Amino acid sequence: MNQTFIQDFSILALTDHPDLKILLFCTILMIYLLALGGNVVIIMISHLDIRLHIPMYFFLRNLSFLDICYTSTTMPKMLQLLLAEKKLISFAACITQMYIFITLVGTECVLLAVMAYDRFLAVCIPLRYSFIMNHTICSILAGISWLSGLVNSVVHTFFTFRLHFCGSNKINYFYCDIPPILSISCDDTSINERLLLSIGVFIGWTPFMCIMVSYIYIILTIIKMKSIEGRKKAFSTCSSHLTVVILFFGSVLFSYVRPTSSYSMAKDRLISVLYSVICPMLNPLIYTLKNQDVIKALQRQFIHRK
Repeated sequence: MNQTFIQDFSILALTDHPDLKILLFCTILMIYLLALGGNVVIIMISHLDIRLHIPMYFFLRNLSFLDICYTSTTMPKMLQLLLAEKKLISFAACITQMYIFITLVGTECVLLAVMAYDRFLAVCIPLRYSFIMNHTICSILAGISWLSGLVNSVVHTFFTFRLHFCGSNKINYFYCDIPPILSISCDDTSINERLLLSIGVFIGWTPFMCIMVSYIYIILTIIKMKSIEGRKKAFSTCSSHLTVVILFFGSVLFSYVRPTSSYSMAKDRLISVLYSVICPMLNPLIYTLKNQDVIKALQRQFIHRK
């Protein structure tokens, strides 16, 4: 077996078409700035406005911070590759990028389940909500989310980069991720594939099913509400979270938690753009435009103070 040590990986740009490079560069840059700006605003407004010092917005701050990290892990490199002649990423940078990215994917999976549990308690058991979801419990749940992502990433990163690469250094992807790196290894990747499926059940499917069960109870409780105003507010808040869940889990589960025989790099690249580029930009829009509490907080902080 002709094993070689690869110092750099050749990585795919979003396009090689000269006429599209500038257009795509400006589009991705705009999306990046929108994602950064929107998520920074959510973090700031939920911190500054005392009325938003509740568990829901504590978890939302964590989600916004995650999205800032998401975009900053992949999009600057995407922008660089669009303009660079040599589309390379060093071995060390590839490891770092994948480790951070997989950490964020795992963390967000668990964090979205925690947010669903928070909404379940708020809607279905409102009288005990403030007692159960105190500051300590919120911090523990957020910590579990981050720890789950870190452990998940350590395992995958270790087992991915212990593989050998036999001369091929071309990653057919926009950034360093597990499936495209496995596809260029000359070693047996069956252990990695089993890890993706087995760990994916715990950090992907299990949180997703918990979210679905939570929302079944939430919807049944909302339907029974006598107050039309309370029903509208509950639906508005929960529909925002459910929209984020469907977008994120739909793309992540498709990318990671399925048999590797069904992998198609062309399709996977399109899906990867959804959860690594589009979702972080949409999250702040979904949580602000569909959330009256955030809109009122923005008005109090930036309009009424003038």
